[in-house]
This record gives sequence, C-alpha cells and structure tokens, in this order.
Amino acid sequence: MVHTGTIDGALFEPTLYIVKGMCILDNDGNRLLAKYYDKDVLPTAKEQKAFEKNLFNKTHRANAEIIMLDGLTCVYKNNVDLFFYVMGSSHENELILQSVLNALYESVSILLRRNVEKRMLLDNLDSVMLAFDEICDGGVILDADPTSIVGRAALRTEDVPLGEQTVVQLKLPFEL
Repeated sequence: MVHTGTIDGALFEPTLYIVKGMCILDNDGNRLLAKYYDKDVLPTAKEQKAFEKNLFNKTHRANAEIIMLDGLTCVYKNNVDLFFYVMGSSHENELILQSVLNALYESVSILLRRNVEKRMLLDNLDSVMLAFDEICDGGVILDADPTSIVGRAALRTEDVPLGEQTVVQLKLPFEL
C-alpha cells in the first residue's frame, strides 16, 4: 500500500485528479474564463461565482501567492487587469498547483504576445480556452510546458504543416 502522507491521522490515496478548478477573473472580480473539474466541489454556477467573488475579495490586494479558502488550496497571480487562479484540495501539494498556474500564465502570455490584459484575452478567448484544455483535463494535469501547450492551442487559419508554411503564412505565438 502506497501512502501519500498523513494529515491529522487521515491517509490520502494517490490520485491524478489534482486540480479542482482554474479561472481567470478581471480586476472587478468578474469571471472571464473558468473550469471546475470536481462535481462535488462547487457543483453549480451560482456557487462557483460566489466562491470566485469571495476569492477575489480575499486576494486582489494581497501580495501572497497562496490562500486556503473554503477547503481549497488556491494559488494565484495577477497582471495588469487579470487574475489567474488554480485550485486544488486542501491537502494538495502547493508546488504542483503553482506549476500548473505558471503553465497557465506563461501559455496565455505567449498566446497574447506578452500583452496580458483583458481586451487581448477576450480577443483571443478561443486560443486561451484551448490552452486550458491542453493543461488540464477533468482535473488531471496533462502538460505544464508552456511552449508545447501553445504549440497545440495556437489556432492557425490554414491547415498547412508548419514546415511547409512561408514566413508570411507563419503566425507564431511569440515574437522573433
């Protein structure tokens, strides 16, 4: 039997379902994009939005990077007018959640050509949604490498293989 640790005498079985949710809020605490993976945690949109409002109120002026809220470990980062959050269970390893947060933030940053702000995010929402799906599926972390995430999430107007594109056709998600 493999033990992942004890907290107050409780044993936790190892699981791949690490991420409970990810969201991006604007500087007023309004949801721009959110995905919740555990139906037992915040099952309704009303509960999710109430949680997000509470989370934003507790974090928008803080200098920390982590908070425990409503039984969830939440890591977060903000830039200009966007707040990025990754949530896991209360006994989840914060470093793993932080690596997911970093992958999310860096992927979005590359997709938005380092112009990480609300207007650009909304203009490129389709690519950002794909990045969400490339990072995490059903709470299981799929990838934490921003370059490979962006490689799969960047939308191309033509289905020409990368090696056959001309410089004009090539729409790189980063600047040369």
